[in-house]
Amino acid sequence: MRFSKRTALVAGAATFALALAGCSGGGAPATSGEPEAGGDGETLQIALVSKGFQHQFWQAVRTGAEEAAEELGVEVTFEGPAAETEIDAQLQMLQAAIDRGPDAIGYAALDPQACIPLYEAAESAGIPIVEFDAGCESEYGQNLAATDSMAAGALAAQNMAELIGGEGQVGIVGHSQINSTGVERRDGFVEEIEANYPDIEIVDIQYGDGDHLRSADIAKAMIAAHPDLVGLYGTNEGSAIGIVNAVTELGLPAGELTIVGFDSGAAQVDAIRNGVMAGAITQDPIGIGRTVVENAVAAINGEELDDFTDTGSYWYDAENLEDPEIAAVLYE
Repeated sequence: MRFSKRTALVAGAATFALALAGCSGGGAPATSGEPEAGGDGETLQIALVSKGFQHQFWQAVRTGAEEAAEELGVEVTFEGPAAETEIDAQLQMLQAAIDRGPDAIGYAALDPQACIPLYEAAESAGIPIVEFDAGCESEYGQNLAATDSMAAGALAAQNMAELIGGEGQVGIVGHSQINSTGVERRDGFVEEIEANYPDIEIVDIQYGDGDHLRSADIAKAMIAAHPDLVGLYGTNEGSAIGIVNAVTELGLPAGELTIVGFDSGAAQVDAIRNGVMAGAITQDPIGIGRTVVENAVAAINGEELDDFTDTGSYWYDAENLEDPEIAAVLYE
């Protein structure tokens, strides 16, 4: 089961002092503030370790976490590596969080297997772990607050199919073959196309690690190798912007190649407004940040949590950008 609980409850929260600062620059791992000692004061301490800081998505998750922390009267720290390829740096952050002994940890796994020994260490130390965005393959995680990435990938495929008239060659620029979001956003798309759109052929799948420069190079190579290509799907912010940049650098007219993205940073929203990108899937990162803090407090209190909380996914394009439901989950 995934319902191992920390039974000790830290008594009462006296005053709220949110310990968050801005993220650091440069190539060093970024953090929103110096961690508190945790566990020996009256205010609950929650350490959040994300996948990164380089995308607007993670800044929106941090915003949601801050909001929930203020409402609940707890203190949170929020940190992540400079890039989502830095698995070792993230594991070091998780180890450091365990060593500080907070009341709970929230974790978004870059590598679902490498984190298992550290989860065992957290369990031995009596520190509950709740997860956000992507989980660890450990039985100790107590709820994953995330987008249903398989469903979101399928939603991207359905819209791609409609946009290209249900036929033609498409490619995928993925961001990871390891972490669950990359795998599931890819697989959800592929399975939907294979099950329901026999006249669409997925001709290539390549991975740019979410880096827009690498993703642009991959996209340009796909376009050159497949002259009949009609669509490209990017599975996260960096992948999608890489495709947009590739099309721009090649001088292709806006809309000649149908581009479907994922996430909703400012660059993607601008690309949709100017017609280079057809549309994208947005998540609810503020909701993810809020939920992981709420779940951390529940875990500290010994409450039983469901395995998974789906925080939702939505298709947006030039026609619905201003709709209230969509505007509320854009994080540009």
